[in-house]
Amino acid sequence: MTLKITHLLFFFLLVLSISAFCQPREGNGSLVIIVNEQGQPISGATIQLLKNGSVVKSVVAGEDGRVMLGDVNKGTYKFLVTCAGYQPKTTDEYRWPRLGEDTIRLLAVQRSLQEVTVTGRMPPVERKRDRTVINVEASVTNTGATVLEVLERSPGVTVDRNGGITLNGKANILVMIDDKLTYLSGEDLNNLLSSMSASQVARIELIPNPTARYDASGSAGIINIKTKKNNNNGFNGTVTTSYGQGIYPKNNNSLVLNYRQGPLNVFFNYSFNFNKYFTDLYAYRRYVDPNKDVTAILRQPSYFSGTVNNHTVKTGLDYTVSPGTTIGVVLTGMDIHRRGNNTSHADWLRTDGTVDSSILTKSRPVNMFRNGAINLNGKRRLSKNADLTADLDYLHYAIEGRQDFDNQLDAPGGYDEVFRNSIPTTINILSGKVDATIRISPDVTFQTGLKSSSNHTDNAATYQNWNNQQWVKDDTRSNHFVYRENIQAAYGTIEGKYHQLSYQGGLRYEYTSYTAHQFGNNQQKDSLVSRNYGSFFPSGYLSYTLDSTNSLTLTITRRLDRPAFQSLNPFLYVINKYTYETGNPYLLPQYSWNFELSHRLGDLLTTTVSYSTISDYFSQFFLSDTSKTILYYTQGNVGRVYNLGLSASLSLSPVRWWSMQLTAVYNYKELRGFNGNNYASTINQLNVNVNNQLNFGKGYTGELSGFYTTRSRQDIQELLYPAGQVSTGISKTVLKKKGTVKLSYRDIFYTAGMEGLTSFPDATEYFKIKRDSRVVVLAFTFRFGRSYKISRHEEGASEEKERAPNG
Repeated sequence: MTLKITHLLFFFLLVLSISAFCQPREGNGSLVIIVNEQGQPISGATIQLLKNGSVVKSVVAGEDGRVMLGDVNKGTYKFLVTCAGYQPKTTDEYRWPRLGEDTIRLLAVQRSLQEVTVTGRMPPVERKRDRTVINVEASVTNTGATVLEVLERSPGVTVDRNGGITLNGKANILVMIDDKLTYLSGEDLNNLLSSMSASQVARIELIPNPTARYDASGSAGIINIKTKKNNNNGFNGTVTTSYGQGIYPKNNNSLVLNYRQGPLNVFFNYSFNFNKYFTDLYAYRRYVDPNKDVTAILRQPSYFSGTVNNHTVKTGLDYTVSPGTTIGVVLTGMDIHRRGNNTSHADWLRTDGTVDSSILTKSRPVNMFRNGAINLNGKRRLSKNADLTADLDYLHYAIEGRQDFDNQLDAPGGYDEVFRNSIPTTINILSGKVDATIRISPDVTFQTGLKSSSNHTDNAATYQNWNNQQWVKDDTRSNHFVYRENIQAAYGTIEGKYHQLSYQGGLRYEYTSYTAHQFGNNQQKDSLVSRNYGSFFPSGYLSYTLDSTNSLTLTITRRLDRPAFQSLNPFLYVINKYTYETGNPYLLPQYSWNFELSHRLGDLLTTTVSYSTISDYFSQFFLSDTSKTILYYTQGNVGRVYNLGLSASLSLSPVRWWSMQLTAVYNYKELRGFNGNNYASTINQLNVNVNNQLNFGKGYTGELSGFYTTRSRQDIQELLYPAGQVSTGISKTVLKKKGTVKLSYRDIFYTAGMEGLTSFPDATEYFKIKRDSRVVVLAFTFRFGRSYKISRHEEGASEEKERAPNG
C-alpha cells in the first residue's frame, strides 16, 4: 500500500509541474516560428543563418514550426528558409543580439512536379549527435531488400541466427516502427522484419542512448523504422514495384498516397510482398563424457523452404481545428501468411563416423499473423511557450501456428511417429500517454509526461499424436498460458544551452506488475507466477563545442530489458526430435548502465569510446537431458556482461563524383555466468561497413558497398565465425525525373551465411546456415504530385509491442 501511495504521489507532482510550467511566459531570446499562408506551423523547415552570404548556422524547425536560435555572435545576419513544397525565402537583415519572437510565412509552390528540379542527393548514412540515420532509398543496394537485410548491412548492426539484433556490439535492442514499438523480439521480430519490404521505409534511426522521454526498455538502445509518408500538397503519391531472383523469386510492391488541402491531411499506404525462401542448416553435435572423450555424434542436415505473403495497410488523417490545435487518427493493419515445407535428418554416428541409425523428420508449418491497431492523437498549444500532446492506442494480434510432424526411424525395428500441434495466440494492448513541452527560455526546454499500458496475452498450445488411426491429445506437451501485464511510467527532462555547452538531463520512473499463469491438465501442474517491480532510469548528456568544427559529448543512460512474453511461457516448442525450445517463467528483467564519450570533427569524422555493464543478464542457454539425448533451448539470468567499445565513422569525397562512408566498431566483451557450471567468455570483435556512392551524370548513380564482421559472441555459449558480404547497384532517373529504375546485385560472392560453435556442459555443436541472400533485383518507382511537408506522430503504444509474438 505504501509503495502504491508513493507512485501516486510521484505522478501527482509531475502533473503539478505541468500546470505550473504551462503558464504564459515572455521569451528572453531569439525565437522564430515558420508558418504557411494559413498561419499553420510548418515542421521540418530548414533555417540557415547567413552572414555576408555564408552559412554560419543551420537549424531544423520542430513539429510546432518553432526554431530557437542561441549563441549567435554579435553582427548582422539574414535568414534563408527552405522547405519542400514552399518557395525559399530570404529575410531582411537582423542585428544581433536580439530579443523576442518573429514569424516567417512561406508561400506554397504552385508549380507542377514536372517543373521541379531536384539538385541535392541525400547520403545513405547521416551522423547526428544522438543517432545515426540510414536513408534507405539513398542506397541502390537496398532495392528489393527486406528491412532485416537493410539492418544487417547498417553500420554497427549485426543479426544472429535466431534473429537477435545487436547495435554497436550490444544485444537487446528495442525496435520501433513510426515511433511505435513493435512488441516483438527474437525470432518473432525476425519474422516481421524479414517479411517487410525496404520499399515501405524512408529511413531507419539508430539511437544508442535514448532520452528519458522514450521507454526505458532496450539495453542497446532503439532502432526506429520510419515508413514513407508522401510530403506533397494536393493529391499525390508514389508507386514502387520490384522483382528479385535468387534461388527463388521475390516481389515487392508499395503505394503511398497523400491528400492535403487547407486544415485536412489524409494519407494511405499499402504494400504487398511475396517471398519464396529457403534455409539450409547443417549441425554437427558431439557428446562427451566427463573426461571429454566423445561418446556419440549427432549429424543434423536440414532444409527449410516456403513462401511468405505480406499485406500491410496504414491510413489516417490529421485535422487542424485551429492554429493551436490538431487532432488525428491512424489505422494500421497487417496480414502475414507463411507456409513451409521442412525436411530434417538426425543421423546418429558411432565414434568412428559410421552411421548407427537415422531419423527423417518432415514437417509442414503454417503460420497466420493478423494485427490491427488504432491510434488517436491530439496536440494543443497551451501558450506560446507550452504544448501538450496526447496519444491513445489499442492493438490486437491474432496469431495461429500449425505444424504437422512425421518422424521416420531408418533402422531395424524402425518406427513412423506422427504428431501435430496448433498454437493460437491472442494479444490485446491498450496504451495511453500525455506529454508536455515547456520552453522556459529560448535556450532551455522542459518536457514531462505520463504513460500507462495494459497487456493481455492468451496462448494455447495443443499437441496431438496419431495412435491407432486416430488423433489423441498429448497433455505432456499441451499448454495453456495467460499473461497479464501493467506498466505505469512518468518522466521529466530539461534541455538547454549555455554559451558553448549544451546539456540534457532526464529521469524516468517505470513500475511493472505482471501475472503469468500456466493452467494445469492431466499431466502438468497448475502454476502461477506474479511479480511487481519499479525503478528509476536517469539519462543525460553534456556537449561542448570547442570551435566551429570540433565538439565533445558525454552521454550516460540507465536502461532495462523486460523478458519477452513468450520467454516466460514454459511450454515446449518442437524444433526437431532431439531439440526443443522452452520458456522460463522465473526470468527476471536485466538492467544496464551505458557510458559514451564522442568527438566530432564536423561531418568528416566521429570517434566514440563507450562502456556498458549489464546485471542479471539473460542469455539463451542450453540444457541437456542425457537420458533422452535431448537439448532444450531456453533463457535465464546467468550473470553479468561488460562491453568496452571503440568506433570511428569517416565521410570522404575524394573527387566530385565519388563519396565514401566508412564505419568501424570494435568491442571487447566479457560475459560471466552460471548454468550448473561457472562460465566466463571473452571476445574481441570488429564490424566494418563501407559504402561508396558514385555519380556518373545524366541521371546515373551507382553504389558499391559491403560489411565484414570478425568472430563475435552474443550469448555465453555461442560463438559466431566471421561473415560479410559485398553488394552493388545502379540507378537511372527517367520520365523527366518522375521515375527511377534501379538494378542491384546483393551478396555477390555468397558470403552472407552464418557459421559458429555452441558449447554445452556435455556437448558441442558446430552449425552452418545458408539462405537465399544472393539476389538480383530490378525495381521501378514513379512519383506524382506536389510537395508539402506533413506532420509526424509519436504514438503512445510503445514498449509493450516489442515483446509480443509474430507470425
